[in-house]
Amino acid sequence: MSEPQSVATVDRDRADTLVSVRSVTKTFRQRGGNVQALQRVDLDIGRGEFVSLLGPSGCGKSTLLRIIGGLHEASSGVVKVNGLDPDAARAAKQYGLVPQSPALVPWKTLGQNVRFLTGLHRGQATHAVMSDAEINGLLETVGLSGFTKAYPHELSGGMQQRASLVRAFALGAPILLMDEPFAALDEITRADMRYLLLDMWGRTNTTVVFVTHSVTEAAILSDRVVTMAARPGRIASDRPINLARPRTPEMEDTAEFHETVRMLRADLREFHG
Repeated sequence: MSEPQSVATVDRDRADTLVSVRSVTKTFRQRGGNVQALQRVDLDIGRGEFVSLLGPSGCGKSTLLRIIGGLHEASSGVVKVNGLDPDAARAAKQYGLVPQSPALVPWKTLGQNVRFLTGLHRGQATHAVMSDAEINGLLETVGLSGFTKAYPHELSGGMQQRASLVRAFALGAPILLMDEPFAALDEITRADMRYLLLDMWGRTNTTVVFVTHSVTEAAILSDRVVTMAARPGRIASDRPINLARPRTPEMEDTAEFHETVRMLRADLREFHG
């Protein structure tokens, strides 16, 4: 495997750790026998950092994401999010979640959908959710300000996913968990969504944990890319991405970007064949 790049040029400071994962193992009990999904995973993620979990299906990326988010319980090990265990962090509304499917409520308008969770979280969260004016600003940023009265079935897949992003960021949660949110989109729309995500992330101090199969997506988005090896799932490499910010589409044509992609692909080949 190529030597990891120096951490000195990572843009956001990892010293202020928001997510701490220590010796986490996960075993699923199935009728045909137990399956060990994760083995002794250690990972720190700093406040405001953008970290991608990269690897093929079956390497434990989504399982690790769900354990961090309190949706799965680790079989052993310790996870802390903002000093809390995942269940307590979830109760304190520390998370925003962006799944593969936008999961918009079909009988609510786009405007109602993006504000639905903020209404539930006001008065319950330990942080401030966004105001209506701030949400309107995000809707304008992603080109949806003229569609607030439209229903989900009247929107394209890309528009629905943009609404899902706004809804997640509007919560003002310290950490955003994203499980292959652009996988169902065509490549042109997917590329546009990456830069919309970076724009919204750049306006906040949100920490993002992003699951992806795409090497190029991980390279253009991330401060760090954590490559996972399967059977059982474990961290194979943790590579800082030394591309300057803000990231732009033009950057994807540079020698620096192609070299970053080459190194990430080499990591994948070494641990997955």
